[in-house]
Amino acid sequence: MTQGSSHRVVVIVDANSNPFELGCATEIFGLRRPELGRDLYDFRLCAPAPRTRMRDGFYTLTGVAGLAAAEQADTLIVPNRPDVEVPRRPAVLAAIRRAHARGARLLGFCSGAFTLAEAGVLDGRRATAHWQWADDFRARFPAVTLAEDVLFVDDGDILTAAGSAAALDLGLHVVRRDFGAEIANAVSRRLVFAAHRDGGQRQFVERPVPATRDESLAPLLAWAQERLDQPLTVAGLAAEAAVSPATLHRRFRAELGTTPLAWLTAERITLARRLIERGEPRFELVARRAGLGTAANLRSLLRRETGLTPTQYRRRFGTAPR
Repeated sequence: MTQGSSHRVVVIVDANSNPFELGCATEIFGLRRPELGRDLYDFRLCAPAPRTRMRDGFYTLTGVAGLAAAEQADTLIVPNRPDVEVPRRPAVLAAIRRAHARGARLLGFCSGAFTLAEAGVLDGRRATAHWQWADDFRARFPAVTLAEDVLFVDDGDILTAAGSAAALDLGLHVVRRDFGAEIANAVSRRLVFAAHRDGGQRQFVERPVPATRDESLAPLLAWAQERLDQPLTVAGLAAEAAVSPATLHRRFRAELGTTPLAWLTAERITLARRLIERGEPRFELVARRAGLGTAANLRSLLRRETGLTPTQYRRRFGTAPR
């Protein structure tokens, strides 16, 4: 448990829960952050029974709080497990409904979407789940709009991640939402994990990995990230990669699940956010350095991405100018 933050994250652990997703939650929300000079969250586990046998009996969890701890959660992470056809405990579902009714944020990792849907809080909402369970989920919960080919879905107060590794993506997204890109990047560096994979990225790569030649987009992405202040175009990216624009589009779709222009815009917005967070007060300069052109364009794109104007974003996440 970490203490010192007013935002309490509680994870409900139930019979046959997956250890990996529990580890993801602990890594993102539960570790102390001496490198940041503060802890981000007050983190704790709870369970509906004194002893919880984890998935396939890997280990048994004891000594955690009872289910009553979920009543104090600002963010509640719900149980996930591989036996999606087994009904969840009524006490767990009731705790989720109460948390939702009082305004707590709900997170479901992987099959956690089944738990949320069974609790009835996803009706009329958008969510995702692991691709291998998509048909089963859609058949059982027709009132939920399933986005089956994305990493995670942020539907405001309810967020779902598609699979095990996507739990890390969603966790970092939540940190970014709560504390800004700079803090999320620091957490990702400690994890040695990609700082930002957009939620709309595909769950899996649809083409085989080359056996001998590295044909990934990584070198091109790194090249572009060093030149965001320059007038980059899709044609220019294609020329740098020595492919046609059409081929570049296909590769971006296959590897990242997005378009070159959308990726470039997202990277520029991320850079602009970091500049504002670091204390740059001149929005025209932020826009130029991030390759967004004008302060008006920065304002429009930042508001679309975060719901905040540059001034509001600086007030919430910024530091004093250096």
